[in-house]
Amino acid sequence: MKRKLMVWTVAVCICAGLTGNTGAVNVFASEGDSDAVRIGALKGPTAMGMAQLLDADGYDFTIAASPDEIVPMVVQDKLDIAAVPANLAATLYQKTDKDVSVLAVNTLGVLYLVENGDSVKSVEDLKGKTIYASGKGATPEYALNSVLKANGIDPEKDVTIEYKSEHAEVVSALVQDQTAVGLLPQPFVTTALMKNDKLKVALDLNKLWEDSMDDGSKLVTGVVIANNEFVQDHADKVNDFMDAYKESVDFVNSDTEAAAQIIGDHDIIAKEVAQKAIPDCSIVFIEGDEMKTMLSGYLATLDDQNPEIIGGQLPDDAFYYKR
Repeated sequence: MKRKLMVWTVAVCICAGLTGNTGAVNVFASEGDSDAVRIGALKGPTAMGMAQLLDADGYDFTIAASPDEIVPMVVQDKLDIAAVPANLAATLYQKTDKDVSVLAVNTLGVLYLVENGDSVKSVEDLKGKTIYASGKGATPEYALNSVLKANGIDPEKDVTIEYKSEHAEVVSALVQDQTAVGLLPQPFVTTALMKNDKLKVALDLNKLWEDSMDDGSKLVTGVVIANNEFVQDHADKVNDFMDAYKESVDFVNSDTEAAAQIIGDHDIIAKEVAQKAIPDCSIVFIEGDEMKTMLSGYLATLDDQNPEIIGGQLPDDAFYYKR
């Protein structure tokens, strides 16, 4: 119990930099099914991709607003499967003595640079600009720095980066400074654009990452992890879940209207926002060798900047589940 408590404390500190959101936890349980798979996800793209599973038999869902609500449930074995930020998965692997493994990548890059007007058409146009962002000390900071450096821009000299505690503060700053650029994630980008028609997406950080890397890695926002004891004892349930999750992702991406209705009904995000945001949320289901290549490359880039954000060191091969 002492080890578990220590892990929870460390992980929550890391999660604090990943999101400024707070809110109630939503629980959707399979009635009378004591053998249901316990799944945790976050409001946003990870839970959106699970839309088709939310009312399916055999699953108990906990949908939380921020990672620090999911972390204690993972380390205290109250969840069998959880969708978490990619770097947090690596951290949990190290801090729980390798008690978890990653099943699949479920969300690629959701970070976009937005601006007032039409002055930014390439990374080079960011020189001399002020960039407002949230996520200091977390993935957004390191992803932005990597992309800037890969394109010959010094984050400390060529641009001015000001970090805010919440996404909404970034939008407010853009209202005050019409020449600045903001770094925001989906679906918040869609919400901001719906409220302010002067804002527009200037650059897709996910595409910039892929264009600047040559190791097959991608900007990985979220992954699905599983408790290793559960994987060993219930390989059939894990396999069924993975198949069903992949089908759900295909459904969400192909029928955005129907998916948005489910997402709105379960209070993940508003239906109107979901329908507009889904195409830009990079919701995927990638497993096996392809998952390992893109995720390990991404984690290596974070490790180069700050090993602590991935738990102190790169995960070994046992971290990557392959069925």
